[in-house]
Amino acid sequence: MSALLEFDRVNVHYGHFHALRDVSYTIDSGEIVCLLGGNASGKSTTMKTILGLVHPSSGEVRIDGEATTGLSTAQIIRRGVASVPEARRVFPDMTIEENLLVGAYTVRGRSVLRADLEQQYELFPRLAERRRQLAGTMSGGEQQMLAFGRALMSHPRLICMDEPTMGLAPIVVDQVLETITRINRELGVAVFMVEQNAELALSIAHRGYVLATGEVRLAGPAHELLHDERIREAYLGQRDEAAVEAAIEGTEGQR
Repeated sequence: MSALLEFDRVNVHYGHFHALRDVSYTIDSGEIVCLLGGNASGKSTTMKTILGLVHPSSGEVRIDGEATTGLSTAQIIRRGVASVPEARRVFPDMTIEENLLVGAYTVRGRSVLRADLEQQYELFPRLAERRRQLAGTMSGGEQQMLAFGRALMSHPRLICMDEPTMGLAPIVVDQVLETITRINRELGVAVFMVEQNAELALSIAHRGYVLATGEVRLAGPAHELLHDERIREAYLGQRDEAAVEAAIEGTEGQR
């Protein structure tokens, strides 16, 4: 049985810069998978490649076993992939409800749209209370909930989330992580989450991958990565890049 999403030895170049090097991932239905790594490690390039915004120079991305090569972003979304972009990117001069409807452009039928809106309002009561409010006047945490709701309007089986906790207060971060868990558990939507805060991401994920300089250096169950002392020291202790590389090389040397 094919995975929901497969990256198979994907290489991506920006001119002469080799951004992803023979990268392979799998995400199965119903999983939360986190992608960890420092700046310029290839995390955002991974998300752009999934969504068809960047094209591999070699290798293949597959959804349900079928290659997405040559498909537009809209076609990929119709196959069940949605995105919650970095910094939320809501439309500030549109109301909450108008923002939600933007996410439903693949959905047909007024009755379906209304049912979908009501589902988001049930999941995010604060959005229901403020449905006529301009999105730009909301707090960062409220905008993140709106970004989640907008993604869910397309009936996705997989949501790609790029730094969903970035710039949020600690109490709001906890709410965001709880919401991601609910989306996964209650709606059965798989989540592929890019996150710099390794400890937070691993605390809710089933599995994780660690990228460094465009290569997958580590992969495994989230609880194993979370409790690996060498990874905790390098990634969770926020040490410098040299320490990260040393920890990865030490782990690889013992395989």
